[in-house]
Amino acid sequence: MTYFKNVETLEELRKQYKELLKKFHPDNPNGSTEATQAINAEYDKLFKVLKDRHESKATADSENGKADFNKKYYDFAEDKALREMLNKIIGFNGVKIEIIGNWIWCFDSYGYRKELKELGFKYAGQKKAWYYHTEAFRKKGRKALSMDDIRNYYGSTEVKTEEKKLLKRA
Repeated sequence: MTYFKNVETLEELRKQYKELLKKFHPDNPNGSTEATQAINAEYDKLFKVLKDRHESKATADSENGKADFNKKYYDFAEDKALREMLNKIIGFNGVKIEIIGNWIWCFDSYGYRKELKELGFKYAGQKKAWYYHTEAFRKKGRKALSMDDIRNYYGSTEVKTEEKKLLKRA
């Protein structure tokens, strides 16, 4: 690579890209159209390589080896919305509830489909499950992921529910 040096993440790539464009833009005395085109071509190649890497800036290590807590953000409003929704569905008998990232997934929930739809859940036909997320999330790509891929990428927790015990009449 001619222009980009030691790029490991998309954030570093974007930062260097902006600096290079400021330096080599055709409107600048040291800039030219050819240099700008070469920078753009290099950027496209590096972007394609780095885009599939799943590096989270929240887990990036700082110089002392500890997590950089300045880069971690916690959305309390989103957490509250997810907890409220979870409390609404926790009593659904026989439904497997799983929290994957900031999403709530409901499996084996055919009997509660009307209730889930009214609560704002959407059905994922290929995954055969209902899901809920807040408006804060927007899918950025068209890449289809399996449930195992999603679990591995975002982490998952199965919600332990207390199933209602039905009493038999004697």
